[in-house]
Amino acid sequence: MNRKSIIAILLTGSAFGSIANAADGTINFTGNITTVACTVDPTSGVTPNPVLLGNVSTTAFPIFGSSAAPTMFSITLSACPATVTTARAKFDGPTAAGNPNLLALTGAGSPGVATFVGIGIYEQDSSTLIPIGALSAPVPVLAANPTTPMNFIAKYVSTGTVTEGTANATSAFTISYN
Repeated sequence: MNRKSIIAILLTGSAFGSIANAADGTINFTGNITTVACTVDPTSGVTPNPVLLGNVSTTAFPIFGSSAAPTMFSITLSACPATVTTARAKFDGPTAAGNPNLLALTGAGSPGVATFVGIGIYEQDSSTLIPIGALSAPVPVLAANPTTPMNFIAKYVSTGTVTEGTANATSAFTISYN
């Protein structure tokens, strides 16, 4: 082998050697497995269901980020064990183009479906947006109460110049405790 080939091989090997020596770290996972959790109350569950946002004019959205049709809905928990002190909701579903914190409309991009609008889910204060896929603020669960309502607000939120059409959406939800 000639001298230049040996030097090239050594330099190449030393460059890759530094990649192989990346820093190590530790990740700790914690949690609990429980046999009992709260129940989404079968008599009241999510009320109202469906959440009726109504008919809203495109003029209700004068600028990007405008919201309209704030509508309260509740998820009612019952039969919570005494060990549960707080509950948080997480809403999942497809996200709106232009704002991944909003729920996309069913059939977005299809003929007859409104454009440049999504549905925002807010804390009960109506001003704190709960991003899709994130947990809500904790709601106290009191053992003395037979039910615990978790109240939220849904609103249409613009992501551009809104056009008319149907504006429905669907979200799954998960309740996390303590």
